[in-house]
Amino acid sequence: MLNNKVSKAVRLAIAFGAASTSAFSVSAVAADEGAEKVERIEVTGSRIRSTDLETAQPIQTISREDIANQGFTSVIDLIENMSAAGSPPISRSEPLVSGENVGGNYVNLRNLGASRTLVLINGKRLGITTSGYQDISAIPMGMVERIDVLKDGASAMYGSDAMAGVVNIITRKNYEGLEFTVYGGGYDDGDGEKKNISMVTGFSGEKGSITLGAEWRDESDVWARDRSFSEVSYPGYDIPNNRTLVGQYGRFYYNDQWWVAKRPGNASSFDDFEPQTYENGSSNSIDQMHLETPLSARSLYISSNYDITDSVSFTSDIGYSEREALRQVAGYPYQSASDGFVLSGDSYFNPVGEDVSFTRRGWEVPRTTESNQDTLRFTAALEGSFELANRYFDWDVGGVYSKSTTVQVDNGNFYKPAIEAATGPSFLNASGEVQCGTEDDPISSAECVAWNPLAGFGAGPVENSLADPDVQDFLYPTLHYRGETQTTMYFANISGLLAELPAGSLTFAVGTEYRKESGEYNPDALAQLGQSTTLASGATGGGYDVTEGYAELNVPILSDVVGAKSLNVSLATRYSDYSTFGDTTNSKVGIEWRPTDDLLVRGTWAEGFRAPTISNLYGGGSQTFTTGFIDPCDSVYGTAAGSARCLQDVPADYRQLQQGFVPTTGPAAQTPVPFNSGSNPLLQPEESVSKTVGFVYNPSYVENLDIILDWWSIKITDTVVSDSPNEILKDCYIGGDESRCAMFSRDPNNSIVNDLTYGTRNAGFTETSGIDLSLAYAFETGFGDFRATLDSTYLLKYDSKSTNDPTTKVESDVGHGDTFRTRANFGLNWTYGDFSANWAMRYFSSMREDCYFEDRCSDPNFQRDWTNGVVVPKNKVGSTTFNDLQFTYNTPWESKLSIGANNVFDKRGPIMYSGPSSTYSYYGGFDIGRQLYFRYSQSF
Repeated sequence: MLNNKVSKAVRLAIAFGAASTSAFSVSAVAADEGAEKVERIEVTGSRIRSTDLETAQPIQTISREDIANQGFTSVIDLIENMSAAGSPPISRSEPLVSGENVGGNYVNLRNLGASRTLVLINGKRLGITTSGYQDISAIPMGMVERIDVLKDGASAMYGSDAMAGVVNIITRKNYEGLEFTVYGGGYDDGDGEKKNISMVTGFSGEKGSITLGAEWRDESDVWARDRSFSEVSYPGYDIPNNRTLVGQYGRFYYNDQWWVAKRPGNASSFDDFEPQTYENGSSNSIDQMHLETPLSARSLYISSNYDITDSVSFTSDIGYSEREALRQVAGYPYQSASDGFVLSGDSYFNPVGEDVSFTRRGWEVPRTTESNQDTLRFTAALEGSFELANRYFDWDVGGVYSKSTTVQVDNGNFYKPAIEAATGPSFLNASGEVQCGTEDDPISSAECVAWNPLAGFGAGPVENSLADPDVQDFLYPTLHYRGETQTTMYFANISGLLAELPAGSLTFAVGTEYRKESGEYNPDALAQLGQSTTLASGATGGGYDVTEGYAELNVPILSDVVGAKSLNVSLATRYSDYSTFGDTTNSKVGIEWRPTDDLLVRGTWAEGFRAPTISNLYGGGSQTFTTGFIDPCDSVYGTAAGSARCLQDVPADYRQLQQGFVPTTGPAAQTPVPFNSGSNPLLQPEESVSKTVGFVYNPSYVENLDIILDWWSIKITDTVVSDSPNEILKDCYIGGDESRCAMFSRDPNNSIVNDLTYGTRNAGFTETSGIDLSLAYAFETGFGDFRATLDSTYLLKYDSKSTNDPTTKVESDVGHGDTFRTRANFGLNWTYGDFSANWAMRYFSSMREDCYFEDRCSDPNFQRDWTNGVVVPKNKVGSTTFNDLQFTYNTPWESKLSIGANNVFDKRGPIMYSGPSSTYSYYGGFDIGRQLYFRYSQSF
């Protein structure tokens, strides 16, 4: 019977591949021919080792075969294309994102955020950033044996963060031989080149084994100007909507209007300037920005084990990685009025002889951020088994140490004191050079270099313009940001048999863990002092420790009776004591009922929690010019314009102002003044309750057909709300929450929001639910073997509330922004001798977004209960399906050659002006072109 259960579970896992939700999560399955003994294994989501591979919990497995059948080059690519995956936490289409997490790869299950998804390697935690993110970019693809995704809450087993689910990456072990793999590819647009070289080698002896994997990965950039959906801010609309007046053409404010230099011209006298318009003085900042940021990574991973005795062994994993990521955005749009600076009337370059405000984008020196991270992770454990009173027991004791060091180098931001000096008084000295100061009080060139902010790009000479190397050296500092995080953990576990009951074995697991997290992130001193245009930001630093104990019990209730081939109940609870907020206890219950051999009915109920992160508690405050800011009271684009609450704060003809202090040309724009964000040391943990009910059906009357259906629900309360200016204003003017209205103030002269501070707090809730359906069918024909799979998620609910105000309505986000109603993956694999082919379809359902333009509003009268009667026009865009194709040939010389194309039909997703998970009018999780590739693997 045991061997039959193993074979059935193995068949399920093989049949489903990437769509499998069976619990094929074994470290080893050893069935001696003719013997009754089957090796006990540990299943993801449980600490109890068992001979049964099917559990109450929904688990999806991505096997090594599935990895080989796809044209992706990283672990994150595989996970983000699962139907249960949410939008990318930091997509490579978001070059404006900054901070310590930039450049990493993070998992976001159920769209609940990366910090609510726990990532394990071989069942043990990864290190985290101060934001609680776990970077999986350090794992070589060649070392991955499979990826188990537990789509259920698991805090009772693993502690904090496992609210949306758990991703357990299992590495290859006991490998013998040598394998080289070379991958090359890129978009047929001629960019985005991807290269990957990996190696796996190992050997085994009588007492142990060592497996070593190494990888080099390089992915080049794609420029936003090279794709139709990102070449301008709002594709399909005119110049005022797609250009900024704060551009590379210097301008100044005089006689109640802006003046820009004529081109060609000298930018020396007032006659060289004309009134600025979009036609003669605007620029497209996107010309200088990345659509897909480049990255490079090198990693090494060593897995080893050694049998000290027949029943005790030593195991160890060592991983080291280096990651380099670069992002570029347009030169800084400097506006002197924001700092209270002027171009002095005594400046040699002032064309009107009196103090004037000016703007100038640093076009000659685009802003770049190079993020380099080194990560070392080491695990070591003693593990073994023993028998006592005819009962078996398994145990392990060990530790985990992880350390990441981050260095970021920023260029392209101005040094504010240098701007003030360079645009102050200046004169033409006896050498014919413009010098800072006056003839009576000159300032040496070592202390100041005079700058003409009105010259450049065909207006005026290079000398003293931003194209002058001396000016660049004086105005542009190089900023250095440094961060470091450490995770130290010790653990001890024991599991085994308590008693034999009439229905089967009563088994248990108990254990304890101690974990310490510490981290810091220190911006450059100029950034901390607010003296750079990168805006003020404070240092983050702190840590906490937690001591935990858990217990787990599997109880057999019925076996081989009418209506129940088996009925089992699993119980688990975990106590956690944190140095920050105190203690918490979380429990879980699971039920497995097999009414017949063909059908497994299962369900779980689980409590979960997420402890506040270091940056939540101890993060330094920072300033930012918020991009995509939307003022609901704007008289042209505002969704609440003219409402009683808006008219209480602004005049009826109020216009939102964007950079340059000019009216916006769309509903969203970058603010002309910075807003402030910060942390909260009094935060408490988030709490959650998750539930699943489903079945696994593999009918005996249809060979190789498997059906899995699961309903799931997750509700998170006391959510740590990462607030945003848009959410605050929406809650105020649309939600009617007066407490949110008190969080900002407006300028008495122009009514714009001029002071707003936002951070994190415990408030509201998030609740989501849906249905996962997986189908698999394998069949043989005279012209090859076929395997068809379907993995799909249908979202029933995604509701949220960011306040505890009982009068505020619950907002539903299903099908809005980047929360897809349906995601599905279909795969068809064909094998015939040494040849195989794989066709995959990735489906994303239609989406809604706020209307940015009246002529793009499919539902101009949209309103729901949560809008409090305010009409919020929406536009619906169609669904998107990407098709992937791969052909593989197994050569006679122990190698495998694959060629293929991801997005073989060069499908482009719909234009979305809201830019979900992206800086552009395009969803950041969509393919941006047809990617052609080849992969060659050679084994020895």
